[in-house]
Amino acid sequence: MNPSKVAAIIPAAGSGSRMGLPSPKQFFELDGTPILIHTLQVFQQVESIGLIIVVVPPESCAWAEEQVQKHNLSKVLKVVPGGKHRQDSVLAGLEALPQEVELALVHDGVRPFVPVSVIENCLKETVKNGAAMVAIPVKDTLKAVSAEKEIEQTIDRSGVWQAQTPQAAEVSLLKKAFADAAKHKGFIATDEAALLERINVPVKVVEGSEKNIKITRPEDLILAKAILMESREENNILEEKCQYHSGYGYDAHRLVEGRPLVLGGVAVPHEKGLLGHSDADVLTHALCDAMLGGAGAGDIGQHFPDTDKKFKDISSLKILEAVCDLVEKRGYSLHNADITVVAQKPKLAIYFETMGKNLAAACGVEPASINLKATTTEGMGFEGREEGMSAHAVVILRKK
Repeated sequence: MNPSKVAAIIPAAGSGSRMGLPSPKQFFELDGTPILIHTLQVFQQVESIGLIIVVVPPESCAWAEEQVQKHNLSKVLKVVPGGKHRQDSVLAGLEALPQEVELALVHDGVRPFVPVSVIENCLKETVKNGAAMVAIPVKDTLKAVSAEKEIEQTIDRSGVWQAQTPQAAEVSLLKKAFADAAKHKGFIATDEAALLERINVPVKVVEGSEKNIKITRPEDLILAKAILMESREENNILEEKCQYHSGYGYDAHRLVEGRPLVLGGVAVPHEKGLLGHSDADVLTHALCDAMLGGAGAGDIGQHFPDTDKKFKDISSLKILEAVCDLVEKRGYSLHNADITVVAQKPKLAIYFETMGKNLAAACGVEPASINLKATTTEGMGFEGREEGMSAHAVVILRKK
């Protein structure tokens, strides 16, 4: 479904009296950020949701609007005042939706740890069936208890689920359900699923998450901080795993008589050699360019111009060592490299072991980290006509 036709309504207009805090619980700061903002940041990430309506106490609208701007919550279309009951607040959010919105998802403002995957699963089920809600199976034994706090019976927990949010439905169904509830002024539902049940709309259940807690009591803050800490650690691990950059390098040189053919620091017997300002080691140059590219450090010509006399006939392995030093200063080291030389002649495979050792020593890695290949073009192009050679290199750099 087009995201512009999907909206999230976040009711956060409660007083939070059970928390014993001087301000509503949804505004309490968790790790320096209000709980409500944590919740909104999750929904900001959901690609299939196009806009968000936030419902807060009337006296908090200006504060909420400031927070939305401060935290760059671009999907928040409106902040609207809520009512006495949750039902009133959700209805206010529903009435604030643009006409083009076809599907609405309602989520408690004090459930800041709902996984994005759970939201997406709920939306998919709603698109298929018209209405869905998130819930988890009850694990504990349930007891029916009298007013005198005596057990009346043990309830079979099989098939019993604990409701969570989000709860979603087609906007037309939600409006119909709220209109029906309005006809019975004494009826106040605790969630949207109950309203939909009253008008016989089937509501599919999507399995939620134990982390999707609703912060309503002081002890919930302890669990919330633990979840936040665990999430931060997971993000740190993920960030560490993602600290790899790839780089690609290409180089080509003309073959001429009277020059040695140097590849990977090895003088390869051949009737022609590569023309260049340095030793024209096309293989090593491609590797240098790939490493510089992976580190975001320009290219070999920028750092080792052919107009500089000090690089005249220099071994390209020396250039590679300098490139590795530059890459290291940027916080990276070589993880592995895959290099292909394109040449019609000569056969190069017998030299690869020595070449690999040379390159590995210059880069400070094990030879196993360097993979070398050669191919011909079957007589096509400048390589096939033996006018020159080229090389391609792909590297992975690891953040130190």
